[in-house]
Order: sequence, then C-alpha cells, then structure tokens
Amino acid sequence: MRVIETIKNIWNIEDLRNRILTTLLLIAVYRFGTYVVLPGIDPQALSSLQEQTRGGLLALLDMFSGGAFSNASIFALGIMPYISASIVMQLLAIAVPSFQKLQREGESGRRKINQWTRYLTVLILMFQGPTYLINLSVQLKSAGAALPEGLWFTISSTVILAAGSMFILWLGEKITDKGIGNGISFIILIGIIARLPLSIFEELVSRINEKTGGLVMFLFESVFLLAVIAGAILLVQGTRKIPVQYAKKIVGSKQFGGARQYIPLKVNAANVMPIIFAQAIMFIPISIVGFSNTEAGGFWSAFMDNTGFLYNFVFAMLIILFTYFYTAITINPTQMADDLKRNNGFIPGIKPGSHTKDYLDTIMDRITLPGAIFLALVAIMPAFAQVLGVSMQFSQFFGGTSLLILVGVVLDTLQQVESHLLMRHYDGLLKSGRIKGRSGSVAVN
Repeated sequence: MRVIETIKNIWNIEDLRNRILTTLLLIAVYRFGTYVVLPGIDPQALSSLQEQTRGGLLALLDMFSGGAFSNASIFALGIMPYISASIVMQLLAIAVPSFQKLQREGESGRRKINQWTRYLTVLILMFQGPTYLINLSVQLKSAGAALPEGLWFTISSTVILAAGSMFILWLGEKITDKGIGNGISFIILIGIIARLPLSIFEELVSRINEKTGGLVMFLFESVFLLAVIAGAILLVQGTRKIPVQYAKKIVGSKQFGGARQYIPLKVNAANVMPIIFAQAIMFIPISIVGFSNTEAGGFWSAFMDNTGFLYNFVFAMLIILFTYFYTAITINPTQMADDLKRNNGFIPGIKPGSHTKDYLDTIMDRITLPGAIFLALVAIMPAFAQVLGVSMQFSQFFGGTSLLILVGVVLDTLQQVESHLLMRHYDGLLKSGRIKGRSGSVAVN
C-alpha cells in the first residue's frame, strides 16, 4: 500500500526520523506537565472548576491548554499569554515607527523584538497568575474546599504558573528547531486534539443513552463535521492567481525574461487572526462578570449567551471587519505595484503604477469579502451545533479558532514532511506531490 511505503520512506530518512521522534518526545513532556497539579491543591476538589470550563471563554482556554486549565496544572495558563504578547508586538510594529525600523534591521531586529515579546509575556503572566488563583479559589469554595491561605502561596503559585508557561514556550521553540512543524502552533494543536477523543465518546454515549437520534444522528454529525473541515481546508488553501508578464531583457548576447508568472493572492490572507481579535473583545464582559462573581442582566446578559443571536451577530461582524483590517496591514498593493514596475513586470491589460495598484486593491476587496464571510460562518458554527443539540464540548470542533488552527497546522506540518521526502527524491504524501499549507506556496485559480 502507498501509505505503508510512505511511512517506510519517512523512517529511512534519518534527519526526518529524528525530527519526528524529537517532536513526539517533547509533546509527551508537555502532556505530562498538564497533569501536574499546583502544590497545595487537592485534585479531588477540582470538579467545580472542570464544570466551569465546559463552556464559554474558559472552555476555549482549557482547550488551548490541553485540559491543564481545568486540572489546575503548572501549565494552566498555557501558551496563550505568549500569543497575546505576539499580537501586541505585531500591532506595535505596524503603528510605531521605532518598531517598524527594528523589523527592517533583519535578524538583529527580529531577535530584539522576540526578546521584548518574552518580557511582555512575563508581565501578562504576572497579571493572569493571581487572576487565575482568584477564580480557582471561588470554584474550590463552591466544592467545599479552599486554597492554602497566605501571601506566600499566591506568590509561589504565580511564579510556578509563569515558569510553566515559559517552559511551554521553550518546548515550542525546541520543536521548531529540532522537530517538525511550527512548535508553538503544534503545542496548541496537541491541546485541541487531546480533548477530541473524549468529546467524541461523550457525544456518542449521550446520543445512545438519551435516545436523541442514536447512531444515525451521530453519523450525521460526523459527516457534517467532515464537510466543515473540508470547507476550512479550502478557506486556508484558496488563492487567486494574477498573471504577470515580465518584459524581455537583453544582456550581452543572451535574452532573459518574457515568461508569464503569477501573483498568488490568498482568499483568507488574515488566517485565524480576525477570530482571535474578535474573541478577545467579545469575551471582555464574560471575563469581568465571571471573575467578579456577580450576576449579569439586561443588555450584558445577551453577551453571556454564546448561542444567542446578538452575540453571534456582533461576533461575525467583528470578524469581517478585522479580516479587512488585518488583510490591509499584511497585503500592500502599492508595494506590489512598485516591485512589478521596478522589475519591468506588468499585469496584461493593466498599466503599470497607480493603475496596477488600483487593480490589485479591487481584486483584494473582491476575494476578501467571501473569505471574511466564510470565516465568520466557520467561527459561529459551534453555536449552530449547540442549538441543534450537539454537546458543548463536541460542538467546539465544528468551527471557530480550534478548527482553523487544527487544519492550518496539520497542513503546514504535512507540507514540511512532503518537502523532506521530495528533497531526497522520495514520493510525496500525495501522488501529485502538492500539499499547500497556510503559506499558499502553490496557487490555484
């Protein structure tokens, strides 16, 4: 069989084999750490916290941490503080001239930005650590238990939580350097996948025991989930090719250029970032009410229900707006038009310069709108799944950030494995030898 032959080829490449084994070892260390409970906490008293993380913002955080959040683990804060710090640094690199200058300095500037990102991550952890402990104390009291008293416990636990998150960051960087794929994304992927088997099993048991459709309904849900995954793959991979003709150049007696090439413009150039930004805004009232232990009413109660119309409508509109915003700051038609003109290139039928810039702007607007709408639909798909009777945990895999991260990281990792195989003259994972990751290295019409 082709699959067995491909596995043999992967195992025969020593460098690829070592990278995969290293990745598995580091992931095993990470998964072990998610079950190491903070010192002084009774694991038997965490049932209330685990119930709290079955829905809303905390369910998302628990999914990204692979269950460490609900286990009160030393890895409870996960990798998300680093992701938040990275987003802030990206925005600063766009808005602040000094950061823009650092980006243009090459490797030295990148190292300095990474160093500041780590400092900002530690600051975020110093705030999130005590906040997590306050919420943990409330949940333990509702279960008849309590956290150890004293300032020393708060300080030591905050340091342990911060060190745990920084250790996860170190594991991710080691996976990137010595393993396969992007380490940070891979750790998030493992956290998401870790909850998938249990969610599927609980959904199957509930369908059978509660007599709500049985196996037929479960099979229908599975087929629908595969259809959503297929749509997410198309969203991640979809590009529009813009033909570019390069003018012929004569150097000495040799003639160069004249061949037609293409500019691949991604349908979803912003990837998953709009969902992350939109969720950060939508969960602000949920976080305030959740940690203040007060009841929400009136207008704010609508934003506490993630299956309600108002919540999902505002969420979808924010995603569409952020998609346009993030696409505008990542794709620069003016620079693309200038680069074409500088290299004697032109789009057939379009004059170089400002006309090319306007044409590229128009194309980006046309392909960004359907991509933004589909991204919004994927993001709110878990709400539709819950309304139709799918359990809360299983519904998280029907869309949202988790699904897009899962699809994107898997495609990127397969693309790297494919590159190793083709570089050593082995057959790729597919007969065509063309797997497209989020980079969109292979364009399609």
